[in-house]
Amino acid sequence: MTLRLRPLNLNREIMELKSYLKDRKALVEAEMSKSIGDSGIPETLQKAMNYSLEAGGKRLRPILVFAGAEAVGGSHDMVMPAAVAIEMVHTFSLIHDDLPAMDDDSLRRGKPTNHKVFGEAHAILSGDALLVEAFSVLAGACNSSNQENILSVVSDLAHASGGRGMTGGQIIDIDSTNRKIDEAELTHLHMLKTGALLRFSCTAGAKLCGATEDQIEALDNYGRDIGLAFQIADDILDIEGDQELLGKDVGSDQGNLKSTFPSLIGLDESKKRSADLIERAISGLSIFDEKAEPLRLLAKYIIERKS
Repeated sequence: MTLRLRPLNLNREIMELKSYLKDRKALVEAEMSKSIGDSGIPETLQKAMNYSLEAGGKRLRPILVFAGAEAVGGSHDMVMPAAVAIEMVHTFSLIHDDLPAMDDDSLRRGKPTNHKVFGEAHAILSGDALLVEAFSVLAGACNSSNQENILSVVSDLAHASGGRGMTGGQIIDIDSTNRKIDEAELTHLHMLKTGALLRFSCTAGAKLCGATEDQIEALDNYGRDIGLAFQIADDILDIEGDQELLGKDVGSDQGNLKSTFPSLIGLDESKKRSADLIERAISGLSIFDEKAEPLRLLAKYIIERKS
């Protein structure tokens, strides 16, 4: 299938994106390592939390926090707490998602899943602790000059993480297993389970940097579109992906009788759908100048990634 988008290839764009991803990933990982260490958390719990938090991964969500901030002229320092917090929430969701009561996966980011190493009880509690720690990190950045913005972002993270967001999407996903659902239900599921945290990531940094309402709306629309495209791409990778590159089990969606876009509308139409969403996401960034170029490249990366 030929995409209307000009794809990333081995030229200046892809080299710049690789450098951008590497640099921002290093920034957030350096800060994450400080957040849990020497904090009074019991040693066994701390080990379980750090095991998953430091297991690697793309760090796409914190990188989107940085990119959103940069698009409106902000700095990394202004948004680092939000970047760390969203990765903690994401890691919490992965730990719980891998549990036997959920997807029962044995591999995550190329390593045994948390419950395979520490047991189910420790895995559950380490996920719980990461979720709460995320709000502690975010709230701890509050000062007299940013109270309103921090409060708004804390509220957004709660909304994106809870029953109106990711957790609600997870419940819909569980309840739809072994049951045929239509495209509208599947879209709603993905917009909550995967899309909510990605939407948060796209707007949080900009909010903390004093973005205008128009800028926040544009970034929210961008996040909505890449969020759905990201999940469709994940569904495709579960069929076509290389397990070694992915670092997790492939074919688990089909094995668990999950509802996916390829199973509902077919593989080719799923690829077209994700490409259309990315094209719309990029188009919606027209109100921004070249400072939003990382967001444009990240959108392409979402559907062209191999892991």
